[in-house]
Amino acid sequence: MKIALVHDYLVQHGGAERVLECFCELFPEAPIYTLIYDKDAMGDTFSHCNIHTSSLQKLPLARKRHRIFPLFMPTAIEEFDFSQFDIVLSDSSSFAKGIITRPETLHVSYVHTPMRYAWDDCQKYTQDFGFPKIIEKIVPFMMNGIRVWDRVSSDRVDKYIANSQFVARRIKKYYNKDAVVINPPVNVDYFYNEKTDTKDYFLMVGRLIAYKRHDIAIEAFNKLGLPLKIIGRGPELATLKKQANDNIEFLERVDDEKLAKYYAQAKAFVFPQEEDFGIVAIEAMAAGRPLIAYRGGDIVEHMQEPQMGIFFDEQTPEALIGAVDNFDQYHFDVDHIKKQSQQFDRELFKRTMKDYIDIVFEEHMKTR
Repeated sequence: MKIALVHDYLVQHGGAERVLECFCELFPEAPIYTLIYDKDAMGDTFSHCNIHTSSLQKLPLARKRHRIFPLFMPTAIEEFDFSQFDIVLSDSSSFAKGIITRPETLHVSYVHTPMRYAWDDCQKYTQDFGFPKIIEKIVPFMMNGIRVWDRVSSDRVDKYIANSQFVARRIKKYYNKDAVVINPPVNVDYFYNEKTDTKDYFLMVGRLIAYKRHDIAIEAFNKLGLPLKIIGRGPELATLKKQANDNIEFLERVDDEKLAKYYAQAKAFVFPQEEDFGIVAIEAMAAGRPLIAYRGGDIVEHMQEPQMGIFFDEQTPEALIGAVDNFDQYHFDVDHIKKQSQQFDRELFKRTMKDYIDIVFEEHMKTR
């Protein structure tokens, strides 16, 4: 069978790109079709792949400011010709699932989330990513058309895979489609450790953007006076540094070896955001660290309270302070936490995906 891969845009390396890496390993001959490819930002990750880009690639600023071009993306993703392929596997959090294939081609879409800025708060989205004021004013008027396209294009997918039960429910709500759930890959073995002495600091890891709610943690730990280390960069960095007291340390970017060590030695991992799938939380679990997490998004599916950590119910500094104050009264099962992370093993993900693709393709061939 001839297979093609489709990805929204290759402009940064995150959870979606880890999924695409696994797809490339499963199907090494498959070309990648994507709206925009920033080779400098991606480094050598996909340099060996046959990558096809859309007409957006030629637009000034597209590779560095892709989020200001949503009106052009529906047309651009429809440019690609998949007539020579038996299967197209899209990897989508926005536009990739909207490709057009012939009736004989099986389109399987691995969805990280239905397009958040179409279906959630688009004003908040523009603020989170620091759009120019003129773009902030225009975005709400363009969203209705994008929502219509997104809903119509959802019918082009033959089989949906969701990265979590949380996302599967969103797919059902916005597209009225059922999805099987295959959690994305996490390199759990890298963060797993037999035994490491922990220290007194709390830890956060992730891109510094507004929805991650670092602001809550900073306000809470300013009042608590406890040590908090924050690993990551992003548009909120300067603002968050100004808000933080001396007990909060910004480490920005660290290499993988140091990251694993910071996870392993943390007293607990702080997770105040709502995520479709929180990879950093799973990495912390692989290191055997308990979580202090907001009760929202996919983490509710994966963390048992109190064996693996504790939840707080409101995204407020006060709720987080209450959780931290109660943290020491619990005993956490480190071995159980590590064991739970193994279900996200990278090789297990690849085997599960390959088995699923083989099954649905065989079923598809019977109906042709």
